[in-house]
Amino acid sequence: MPPLVAFGDSVRAFFSAVEAFVSSLAAVSWGPLALALLLHAAYLTLRSRGWFNALRAAYPAERFRWRNIWAAYVAAVGVNSVVPARPGAIVRLYLTRQTIPHSSYAAIAASFLIEVVFDIPVALAVVAYAVSQGVFPSLPGAPSLPAFDLGYLTRNPELTLFAITLIGVALMAAVAVLSVRVRAFWSHVRQGLTVLGDRPRWLRQVVAWQAAGWLARIAGFWFMLEAFGIEPSVRNALLVMAVQGLSTLFPFTPGGAGAQQALLAVVFAGVVGGGQLAAYAVGQQVAIAAFSFALGLAALAFVFRTTDWRSIVRRGKADREGEETPSAV
Repeated sequence: MPPLVAFGDSVRAFFSAVEAFVSSLAAVSWGPLALALLLHAAYLTLRSRGWFNALRAAYPAERFRWRNIWAAYVAAVGVNSVVPARPGAIVRLYLTRQTIPHSSYAAIAASFLIEVVFDIPVALAVVAYAVSQGVFPSLPGAPSLPAFDLGYLTRNPELTLFAITLIGVALMAAVAVLSVRVRAFWSHVRQGLTVLGDRPRWLRQVVAWQAAGWLARIAGFWFMLEAFGIEPSVRNALLVMAVQGLSTLFPFTPGGAGAQQALLAVVFAGVVGGGQLAAYAVGQQVAIAAFSFALGLAALAFVFRTTDWRSIVRRGKADREGEETPSAV
């Protein structure tokens, strides 16, 4: 199927889901919805505290406030929720760099990986549980999913393999260039990962906060299901988490919107009515994205006295280039 046709099908499926969502607004339970969004804010806040502790380990001699780190974290998530290609990473890097005196982009970027050390095993466990329930489509069935990003990639495995290979080569080339041009690059990377060298501290000050964040996220999905009239249960909340985790692998839309709706339709097929499921898929996506973006803008306004995230992205790109240029060999 040509990409334009696939994209058109995705657009039509999306707007059909939006229509179902709008028509079912009267049936939404606003109390559980509000609780779900508050738990989403708690999830982000808990994770930001763990990251703050990782940064404190990397910069023990510097004084900086958790409030600023929280705002940088929340603003990044907010931008990523409405803008494709995840420019929020630049927002997070730049604002954190401005917050911590004598910090470097290499160390801050390396600190992002600390979250992954715990998140990946948890995410794999959640996806493994979802797969064990027999609700996910097999790989041969993936091309029929009504999502441009998922369907097009699975219908064109050669292109997908080429893209993955190209990204891998580009990453290796970038690392090679950095290792040659920036003398202190690897020392900064090690600095950003300092907390991993102290396992008790990592478990106590980082993993504990991340684990609490995961629990808040599960609880948030529980109430989100209840808000849209779908049976809330640990099983269903874990299935939604698995879907959201897999859909964010596709950066072509904000939050992997098309992939998320397509997977939810498959996961809950035969259990939830089509209109109700479409309303839930779109409603959850819109509610979390809008709330995340609003929370991010509020954090920027309250802490950094600005709401112009686009200028932050521009300044972040320019500032990072300026940091690297003087260090070139």
